Amino acid sequence: MNIRPINENDAPVIADLLQQMGYEGVADFLPDKIHSLIADPDEYCLVAEEADGQVIGFISIHIIPQIALKGDFARISYFSIDEHFRSRGVGKLLEEHCERIARERKCDRIGLHCHNRREDAHRFYYRQGYVESPKYLVKKL
Repeated sequence: MNIRPINENDAPVIADLLQQMGYEGVADFLPDKIHSLIADPDEYCLVAEEADGQVIGFISIHIIPQIALKGDFARISYFSIDEHFRSRGVGKLLEEHCERIARERKCDRIGLHCHNRREDAHRFYYRQGYVESPKYLVKKL
């Protein structure tokens, strides 16, 4: 298993992983998004690949500076493991890599939003030490 930064050639498999999460129609704009993410020094988008180079999962992490807190905040924006490779430790490996990055960047927390319907994902996050933090508000623009 290898973890490496995402590149633009990963767009088709990332689109498939996002589709497995219920995000449809991302293929058209995904290469531009990946290009932007690669250029952002506060963004870490990583893929997990098999020894043969097959990408089987990815995680997108954004570092958010905090003005009123000593430590900064790492936010997992997207995290998906191919449905054929789940429960094999790939997610744990990517999440641990995320934690390492967060610590290196002086973050004292990692947060994420996980929809109610993703109960298997909730169990994964609880096993990794995450706790629920109530009240998540969104304003659609």
